[in-house]
Parts: sequence; C-alpha cells; structure tokens
Amino acid sequence: MEPTDAAADEPQSPEKDRNFVTALARGLELLRAFGTGEEYLGNAELSNRTHIPRPTVSRLTYTLTQLGYLQHNRHLEKYRLGPGVLALGYRFLANMGIREIARPHLQHFADATDCNVSLGGADRSDMVYLETCHGHGPLIIRLDVGSRLPIATSAIGRAWLCGLSDERRQQVMQELAAFHGSDWPRLHAGIEQSLRDYAEYGFCLSEQDWQRDISAVAMPLILEDGAEVMAINCGGSSLR
Repeated sequence: MEPTDAAADEPQSPEKDRNFVTALARGLELLRAFGTGEEYLGNAELSNRTHIPRPTVSRLTYTLTQLGYLQHNRHLEKYRLGPGVLALGYRFLANMGIREIARPHLQHFADATDCNVSLGGADRSDMVYLETCHGHGPLIIRLDVGSRLPIATSAIGRAWLCGLSDERRQQVMQELAAFHGSDWPRLHAGIEQSLRDYAEYGFCLSEQDWQRDISAVAMPLILEDGAEVMAINCGGSSLR
C-alpha cells in the first residue's frame, strides 16, 4: 500500500474562529504527515508536506519529542513516531466496544469466504481500518488495523458514503471534489454507481477501482444511536 500523504488534504483553519488553536493543529498535522512504511522524516520533509514554515516545524518537532509523540535519531537528524502516538491510538481502539462485538462475526465471514473482512471509519479523504480479519485465501496485499483506503475508489469508502444523510453526503462529496481535482468527474461517476447499487442491492462494489486485481463488496454500518456511520467490506483477489 502506498503511503498516504496525510497533509495533502489539510483542513483550512477558520480565519475568524477564535476557538481554533493553530499551534495545536500544526502539531497534529506533523504527526499526520508520517505515511505507512515511512519510518523517519526530517524537518525539511515535514515542512514540504505540511506547508508549515521550517522554523516552526523545528519548534514543533522538538516539543513533540519532549512529549514522547516523536523520537529523534541524532545520526540521521530525522524523526519517527513515538510511543505516545501508539498509546493514544490504543486507547481509542480499546474504548470502541463495536470492535469486540464485530470481530467474531468478521472472522466467521472471512473464514467462510477465504477473503479479508474489515470494519472501517472515515478520516478525511480516507477510510481507516479499525478491525480486520483474514481468511485463508491468497493475499495480494496485506491490510491490517490502521491501513488507509481512499473513500472515492474503495468499496468500504463508497459504502460509508451510502450510509450518510443526504446533507452530510453532499458536504463530503464537495470536500472530495476539492481534494481530487481533475480526477473527480471519473471518481464521482463510480460513487454514483455505488449509490445506485446500494439502493437496489443493499451493498456496494469496487472491481479493481482501488487496486488492480483486487475486488470488494461493502455495506454501511449505522450504529444504533445513529450518531456514527462505519462500514464493513469483504475483499480479495479478482483472479479467483
């Protein structure tokens, strides 16, 4: 899986929002800049990815290192994510009771289909796997908890869109259109097809739209209180 440039879709801070703490937002953007498979990044790389001035990046990385969210390699003069980030992520997952409820059902489905079955939630333009269970079929690409898939091209992302209210979906679609730019008309057509599929069949498809030789089906998971929408997918090799 290619690393996600998390800073590319950085939200613009409300210029007149007095409650918005820019320094905190910038620190969090630095943490987001580390992609999957990338261990170390230097201040220059972080500055380029986040568009934060390098002197500010230097102060932020120093502070985050002191707090345990980054680790500094003196030989490389670069940084990597520290145990503090893992601790936050673990607490988030540990407090999600839905994972414990869903896991045995996901594993049963994975065993029955020899595919990978996952539960995911949205983060900006991506879906993030919160739980995943592997079947016994061949793995073209291994995805685990924390893996990210684009909302616009993945079955799980499109299913999540289907579960949203009309108002919320339109808001997200506008954000995705701004993020994807010239690719949006093509991606939008795929999403519209998924909306029609969901209305007719109750699930969405992604046939090699996200990754070559990988197909998946997915459906939204709307929690009982209606306050949160997640999605579940089942994916595997298109060659089977």
